[in-house]
Amino acid sequence: MSLAPSDSTALARLYGEPLFALPPDLYIPPDALAVFLDAFEGPLDLLLYLIRRQNFNILDIPMAQLTRQYLGYVEQVRAHNLELAGEYLLMAALLIEIKSRLLLPPKRSSPEAETADPRAELVRRLLEYEQVKLAAQRIEALPQHGRDFWYAQATLAAAAPAAPVWPSVDAAELAQAWVALLQRARLVQSHRIERPQLSVRAFMSQLLRQLQPRRFAEFGELLEPARGVAALIVSFIALLELSREGLVELTQASAYAPIYVRLSPSSHTGPDTV
Repeated sequence: MSLAPSDSTALARLYGEPLFALPPDLYIPPDALAVFLDAFEGPLDLLLYLIRRQNFNILDIPMAQLTRQYLGYVEQVRAHNLELAGEYLLMAALLIEIKSRLLLPPKRSSPEAETADPRAELVRRLLEYEQVKLAAQRIEALPQHGRDFWYAQATLAAAAPAAPVWPSVDAAELAQAWVALLQRARLVQSHRIERPQLSVRAFMSQLLRQLQPRRFAEFGELLEPARGVAALIVSFIALLELSREGLVELTQASAYAPIYVRLSPSSHTGPDTV
């Protein structure tokens, strides 16, 4: 009992019915297949078309059937367009080589080693080509300037520059602005702080003049703290300088007793000679 061929092996469908063989009276123009091959970008494109049309598993390609279909297309166009068929013939030779390697027993270096599939390199090239082709189709579907749209352009006539329009100011607004400036000026005030110029030598002469009539004075009374901190500090420094130079002596009767300042017995200098 013979089995009817399946629909997947049909060459075409005519009015919904599968067509397994070409009609004997079918007329094919001489350049029909050449035009058909011109629609492909190369042998990989043609192989991918045959694989997808027959719903072959690209990872397990039936090389005998694919090679037969491929050679059928190439053989028809080879006599009409040899230049076009050159690269297709190179792919045909590769398909025949892969088919023959599948028919030969595999060569193994060891019983456990796995043999390489002769179709692996072709499958890799087909998958890479398909990815590039799909990416190119997505890019081609994007709107392109000059094909799907154009930039709108418009030119404007250069207008003459208009004369500036200055706002009018009345007397009331001017007076308001002047009052605002005066208020701002009152907020900005400056003052100068001057530091008194205190001379140690001048204070030394002053202390000697105070000690001249009495030759003896209490430490706190002589420095006069009521004159301020600055004068007190300079007076103290002047007193230390007088003591260092031997012009005055500091005495104290006992611990915690008041400190007294007196002229040195060897000092007979007037107040103007310090």
